Amino acid sequence: MLWLLFFLVTAIHAELCQPGAANAFKVRLSIRTALGDKAYAWDTSEEYLFKAMVAFSMRKVPNREATEISHVLLCNVTQRVSFWFVVTDPSKNHTLPAVEVQTAIRMNKNRINGAFFLNDQTLEFLKIPSTLAPPMDPSVPIWIIIFGVIFCIVIVAITLLILSGIRQRRRKNKEPSEVDDAEDKCENMNTIENGIPCDPLDMKGGHINDAFMTEDERLTPL
Repeated sequence: MLWLLFFLVTAIHAELCQPGAANAFKVRLSIRTALGDKAYAWDTSEEYLFKAMVAFSMRKVPNREATEISHVLLCNVTQRVSFWFVVTDPSKNHTLPAVEVQTAIRMNKNRINGAFFLNDQTLEFLKIPSTLAPPMDPSVPIWIIIFGVIFCIVIVAITLLILSGIRQRRRKNKEPSEVDDAEDKCENMNTIENGIPCDPLDMKGGHINDAFMTEDERLTPL
């Protein structure tokens, strides 16, 4: 009796899971390509893990929280490795709609990839398009990053303005001293005329030439 029940269940499963059957999906794995020398062998334990990940994904779909590992059927497993699978509804003895299975796989594709150390290129669900990984939320809020950038720009601008003001002030203080030094040099220079050094004229106090002074002017004090 038990053998008859076993063969009956096997026959039903074989009828539900067939290549190209309604609601069936083909999976292809490239383990050697992805892992090289660290590639693992695909065996019944790996099949069990795959069923568990599919059942886990189906539990995330509304009204499918009761999905069990036994509800996921695999068939036509090849050594390369590829196979077909379906998800059954035991209460009605038929496969779940492909749309629900596809939605569940797309929602949890990254989790499934991680379980087998593969990616979208080495773990392919041929009838389910690959999805991009969800964007990672930055650990720091974006507004803080923007505020920090603006704050740094303001600080740099203020620093440049201060340095520019200091340079201009130094230039203004330096120009009068250079003019004074030039005037002092001109006053202290001895002019040379016809090869004879001459004292510069005192334009402010005047200078009296003794050759043109009269005798009274020489004797009479000023």
